[in-house]
Amino acid sequence: MQTLFEWDFRGLSNDVIEDVLLRNTEEFAPGVGDFSFMKSLTLNVLAKRADIDQIIEKAAPEWPIAKIGIVDRNILRIGLYELLFADRSEVPAKVAINEAIELAKSFGGETSGKFVNGVLGAVYKEMGEPGKDDQTQSKVYKFKTIPYEKMPIDKLGGAVIYAKHEGQIMLALVHDVFGHWTLSKGKLFEGATTLDAEGNIDERVETARKIKEEVGLDVEVRDELSRNEYIATHPERGKVRKQVTYFLAEASYQPLVLEETGGLDKAEWFKLDEIVNLNFYNDILPIITKAIQIISK
Repeated sequence: MQTLFEWDFRGLSNDVIEDVLLRNTEEFAPGVGDFSFMKSLTLNVLAKRADIDQIIEKAAPEWPIAKIGIVDRNILRIGLYELLFADRSEVPAKVAINEAIELAKSFGGETSGKFVNGVLGAVYKEMGEPGKDDQTQSKVYKFKTIPYEKMPIDKLGGAVIYAKHEGQIMLALVHDVFGHWTLSKGKLFEGATTLDAEGNIDERVETARKIKEEVGLDVEVRDELSRNEYIATHPERGKVRKQVTYFLAEASYQPLVLEETGGLDKAEWFKLDEIVNLNFYNDILPIITKAIQIISK
């Protein structure tokens, strides 16, 4: 926190942050052995700063970033990084929030603790309050290291949704609390009602059902676009392999009705020429590009 404060206060370049951290560590925390943790946390906060600052502005709209005290905004950056991007098996959500509040009480002003608590608490609720039923911290810290091939698998279905409106092609996208536009999707096994001839879940039908639940659209699921996999940390299950099948889906143009969910904050239609200006995850943009190529044919 002290290093980020100095970086922010003096308007330093990111290139010198490691030198500042080393100097502060030697001066104010001599003998601390885990410098690698402090270095990793500091660099990662800076790497995610743009996304984190967007989240702060949404959680505290009456407080533009520039008007938040330097101590408070850098404590928020640390807390939000640990809350949203760190390995939750190592840093449980409640621990990240409590540590940030204690920093604010120790180094901020009279109301800093309440302010940090309010911002982080708002984001925590938007996330669906992960780990809220944990009785002890040790429950979260004791995840065993599971080999990749033995990790549990969650199967999800999602889609690039398009509609024709006033002579133009429109895409329906959802926006998450991390500041990215992405594709509507849902977990296929939850409440699945449709099976194919072989007794397996009908991915196309179930994906359409999940889209209906999430954004209120009836869609016709067409071409398969991609099968992606990523690893996520569940507060109770540990590491989970998320396998997502993305499709192209057509809908009638109508207002989107976003389901109340912890991870998303809005849903909108976009013209094709507006897509290039949006903030996407790296693995989502190629899927959208492929969909546009198919639609254009």
